[in-house]
Amino acid sequence: MEELIDMIASDESPSQISDRIKNILFTKSADKIDAIKPNVASSMFTEPTSEDA
Repeated sequence: MEELIDMIASDESPSQISDRIKNILFTKSADKIDAIKPNVASSMFTEPTSEDA
């Protein structure tokens, strides 16, 4: 995040700043998706524990 602030302060090109923002957002969203994958996978592919009679 400090790198982004430095880029803005040093008047880097807008396209480089935009690319850095996109990269930060992509990384954060990928981390969140990776964190919930096991829960989703287990809820989708496990057998129900209770029987419906």
